[in-house]
Formats: sequence, C-alpha cells, structure tokens
Amino acid sequence: MRVHVVGNLCRDTSLAVARFPVPGETLVAEGSASGLGGKGLNQAVAAARAGAPTTLHAAVAGADVAALAAALAGEGGLALRLVGRDLPTDTSTILVRGDGENLIVSATACARAFDPVPDLGALGPGDVLLMQGNLDPGRTRACLAAGRRAGALTVLNPSPVFAEGALDWAAVDVAVLNRGELAALTGCREPAEGADALLGRGAGAVAVTLGPQGALLRSGDDTIAVAAPAVAARDTSGAGDVFCGVLVGLMWRGVATGTALARAVAAASLSVTRAGALASCPGAAEIAALSLPTLDRNVP
Repeated sequence: MRVHVVGNLCRDTSLAVARFPVPGETLVAEGSASGLGGKGLNQAVAAARAGAPTTLHAAVAGADVAALAAALAGEGGLALRLVGRDLPTDTSTILVRGDGENLIVSATACARAFDPVPDLGALGPGDVLLMQGNLDPGRTRACLAAGRRAGALTVLNPSPVFAEGALDWAAVDVAVLNRGELAALTGCREPAEGADALLGRGAGAVAVTLGPQGALLRSGDDTIAVAAPAVAARDTSGAGDVFCGVLVGLMWRGVATGTALARAVAAASLSVTRAGALASCPGAAEIAALSLPTLDRNVP
C-alpha cells in the first residue's frame, strides 16, 4: 500500500523580478535559479516526506531517464517509474515577484503524451492515486476510473485547470485546488459555495487553499477551516504542491482529517518563506515538528 502520484517531472527555471512585465515589455531579472520540479514531482516528494511510501509515475525524455533518477536517488521514501519518450523533458519558467507572488508557464509535451493506465494494474485498496492537470484529460479520466475500480482513494489537483466537462467528478474522492482554480471551474467566488458546487457534481470532498487565509475542507455537511500562521512570503511557487502532497501523505497514514489539514497548511506556510518550488518543500523532520495552526469544524 502506497501513494501513487501520476503527473509530470519538469526542469524549472525561476526568475526573480521586481514586478511582472506588461505585454510587449522586456524585463531584466534580478536573479535566476534552476532545478527539478513539476507538480507531479513536487507533490510526490511532499507526500514521501510526510511519511507515505510514494511512487512517481512520469514521462521524460529518454536521454534524461538515468540522470533524473540519479538526481533523485537520495529522496527517501520515493520510488520512480520514469517512462522515456522521444520528446523533450517538460519545462517550467517561473517569474517570482518581490512579494513572493508568481507566474508560471509550462511546456508539457511529455506529460501530454504519457499513458500511465497500463502501469496502474497494481493499484488496490489502501493505495492513494494522486493526479494533477498536466496529463491529457482523457487519460486523466481513465486513470481516475482505474483507481476507483481498484478501490484506491482518488485525489485530483486540477491544476492546470481542465476545460468544463472534461472530468467525471464522481470518480474523485478528494479534490484539492486553490481559490482561483475553484472559481474557474465553478464560477463561484466564495470558496464554500464553489466547494459545494464540486460536491454537487460528485466529488467526495473538496479541499481549498486560501493563501494567507489558510484552507478549508468541505465534505457533505462538515467543513473544517484552518487559519494559516503569519509568515513573510518570499516565494509562493510550489506552496500548493507542498500542501497537496503533505495532506495526501498524512491521509494515507490515517492521520485525522483536521490534523492532516492543519499540518498541510503549516508546511505550505513554511515553504513560502523559501525560494524555489521543490527546493522550498520542508524536510521530513520539519514536517513532523511543525506547530499546528488552529482549526474550526462545521464553519458555515
């Protein structure tokens, strides 16, 4: 029994900027950094550091498989199922503003060509299947259906956001998304209202990240809200992935939902005080030692 993350692995380039450019403008970055990332890898690392044995299923350029596996060999609890493709490994360019806000553009040719369904035959009860929005929507639907048939807990972070009607929400046990993604999918600006809209479409539970305001998780008549600790944000890129991966890892371990939500918020809050996406993810010891923010149940 383990967490299976089906997603992408990227080479990230982060550029520090005083402000975001306007259309037609060229800016000179104040600094730059490169490293590995991608929502699939970021969330898989976070889940593993939260204590869940985790496998990442991803497609990369065939020539990169060995080097990427070697680069991640020291990540405890993380197993890799990398499929080589005759395409360039996915890349992301991240603009990080001085206040920590970010803009991200990704090239996802490998992720879009990846068909992980044949590799999911070992899924069973007790496993968790975690997916994001970088794969082809049809393959995402097929994977979630396969996870549901196998009795695994299915979790979807629909980022990048899918087109309207692209998914069967009844195949999603837990949806994890931020306020903007929720509004794009449902047209609802209020998080609780948007969560109810996804529940009405068949999702089993909906967790919504609210940036400095924390997060809420809504399931049926039950709502759990967690306030985020006050921190000085340096770089918010990857914070949602830290939240999602830690939440899923703790859920796999059987941690109570409220405690898992609070620890995921605390981990994401710590991550925004650091630069980078994957590089900002707290370590296993840090996640275990986090002071938990206050949570409220049955919040209207």
